[in-house]
Amino acid sequence: MSQELIRLVEERAKKENVSQFEIGDRVNVHCKILEGDKERIQIFNGDVIARSGSGVRETFTVRRIVAGQGVERKFPVHSPRIAKIEVLRSSVVRRSKLYYLRDRVGKATRLEQRRVERNDQAEKTVKIKKRGKKAKQARREAAAKKEAE
Repeated sequence: MSQELIRLVEERAKKENVSQFEIGDRVNVHCKILEGDKERIQIFNGDVIARSGSGVRETFTVRRIVAGQGVERKFPVHSPRIAKIEVLRSSVVRRSKLYYLRDRVGKATRLEQRRVERNDQAEKTVKIKKRGKKAKQARREAAAKKEAE
């Protein structure tokens, strides 16, 4: 009996269209909350710092800062309690787990943003540097190049 239930859940999970998100993405997780006989949706937003498991048992961890205190929450990817997962922005990361963010405070917790530039031929992801003289110079050159076109 239990094997049949597991098989049914796995088949349902394969059919579901789970939104694509990666480690380092800032996401809004819309959770269904039961209060008595009423149901409402509560949004938990933060950065995805880990993903673990596979198949139906896959989970992801979202971290955010609330009143100066770090809050982490684990969600099952295929849970019926999750209404939807909305990706707000993607970041450039070079690790599969971002646990080092737990030790950081304030601006140090920010991740470098990844943007998608659309050309006529193809799409490519570009790493954007936010600060520094070289970054300013690169932005000026890009602006001059656009004006010349």
